[in-house]
Amino acid sequence: MADLSYFNETHGMVRDTVRKFVEREILPQVNDWEEAGTFPRELYKKAADAGILGIGAPERWGGSGEDVFMKVAACEEITRCTSGGVGASLGSLDIGLPPVWKWGSEALQERVVPAVLAGDQIAALAITEPGGGSDVANLRTKATRDGDHYVVNGAKTFITSGVRADYYTVAVRTGDAGFGGVSLLLVEKGTPGFTVGRELKKMGWWASDTAELYFEDCRVPAENLIGPENGGFYCIMSNFQMERLILAVTANMTAQVALEEAMAYAKERQAFGRPIAGFQVTRHKLAEMATQVAVSREFTYRTAARIANGEDCVLDVSMAKNQATQCADRVTWDAVQIFGGAGYMRGTVVERLFRDNRILSIGGGTYEIMNEVIAKRLGL
Repeated sequence: MADLSYFNETHGMVRDTVRKFVEREILPQVNDWEEAGTFPRELYKKAADAGILGIGAPERWGGSGEDVFMKVAACEEITRCTSGGVGASLGSLDIGLPPVWKWGSEALQERVVPAVLAGDQIAALAITEPGGGSDVANLRTKATRDGDHYVVNGAKTFITSGVRADYYTVAVRTGDAGFGGVSLLLVEKGTPGFTVGRELKKMGWWASDTAELYFEDCRVPAENLIGPENGGFYCIMSNFQMERLILAVTANMTAQVALEEAMAYAKERQAFGRPIAGFQVTRHKLAEMATQVAVSREFTYRTAARIANGEDCVLDVSMAKNQATQCADRVTWDAVQIFGGAGYMRGTVVERLFRDNRILSIGGGTYEIMNEVIAKRLGL
């Protein structure tokens, strides 16, 4: 359900295109992909051919250009595929690629961006480290300059598209301790000293490949530096604003789909001679769920509008992410409760939404980190 004051006719056309893509290319196979723990790599190419991967990317590289609500519309429709893993993997370029086209050299952009937007290569972002979590300023993966190369040593974990990616935007320490010593490097698969570890098994996002990465005297060409040396923390933080907005959008749509599933089931499921929607306790639960989704979605849209207007929205986007993930936590929980035993069964949409939702208040900055950002912005 879209507010027409935020979305224009072009956004509606994009929404329709993505919806049809999901219905044609994802939904018929999504249950099998979930059980297999993966989906065909060719889906990237199909998404590129449909114009989906280029949404939000620079026009000079074949993208649609920066349009926040076009991205929001596309994200909402992708989320309707009911597999957070498919959405996360298809969307890993949205966090791995922007630093390249914003701060990478012309030569680096030419080599990397078109291939990823065409669906021929896969991009990933590698920041989180074992034991590091959200403490980006104190990451330990070290890159030492040696002539025309950086020698990288360290490890990353929980990397979305980590198994299949071809290009990794990697946060490294090139300077002193703290945020002032962080840089970004583009590391290519096959670089000597760089290995992809085991594929990690997760509570949710089953169809998304998630991996550990290891760097042992890995020599990365200095020309693969993204942005200024020791200036990577700013790049990472500016990247977070859109990532957190999209996570909020994903959470809201996860809640919306769970609500729709619960409403349909409540009308059909018979108990004591009538549909369970006929019981006040169920009707009121659904009413509360619908209210929570509507309120959360509207605040997220308003935050997106401010981002589109070029405003500093660190406070609002942090609030929106926490509000949306709280909403999705409650609504997916209640949806499973309405389904009862059926909601606990694998293959039921609400069961998958419940599992997949759990990562949304962790990824892109945990709920607790968002509260810390909010508190600081409030002057506390």
